Amino acid sequence: MTLLRVNEMQLTGTITIESLMSLEAYSKWRKLNKASVMAQRKLRSVRLGEHINLQFESETTIRYQIQEMLRIEKIFEEEGIAQEIEAYAPLVPDGSNWKATMMLEYPDVNQRQRELARLIGVEDRMFVEVEGQSRVYAIADEDLERENDEKTSAVHFVRFELTPAMCAAVKAGASVTLGCDHTNYPAHTLIAPETLASLAGDLG
Repeated sequence: MTLLRVNEMQLTGTITIESLMSLEAYSKWRKLNKASVMAQRKLRSVRLGEHINLQFESETTIRYQIQEMLRIEKIFEEEGIAQEIEAYAPLVPDGSNWKATMMLEYPDVNQRQRELARLIGVEDRMFVEVEGQSRVYAIADEDLERENDEKTSAVHFVRFELTPAMCAAVKAGASVTLGCDHTNYPAHTLIAPETLASLAGDLG
């Protein structure tokens, strides 16, 4: 019998079996709240050039992702729930970092195959640069290797670890650039103020 009793999405700082909703409760919650979660996901999404999209994760987006997986797979046994938490909970920011799902988006299959071969190592060349501070390069795919000698993956998980000075600067209103200096994908963009305001909330 499941331990899940919660009927609202609770942000507790730590995702546990007990803090998730039952499948029934989530189904009801989802009908009322999916649009607001999608709006948060859109707010925290940053496009870099034409083909790279970074979805900066939060406790809300990761809780939603876990609950969606439980719903789609109809998982209600504690062991299965624990496995989903183990897979996704590490993507919740810890207070000194930003964590993101990085997607290389090429709708055409042939182009995607060509570009993934040209972009080996691109995930390690992603960076954020807080105004007045040094660049911070991404720590990528800490859970498992997502590229080989022939191509990189279309999806990566990246973490940007910020110093206390950087965190303070962001909270004080400093601008932040997201960029990539891979030879075959040089690009940079200023993170929009409204997106940055949301990301500032991740920092302790």
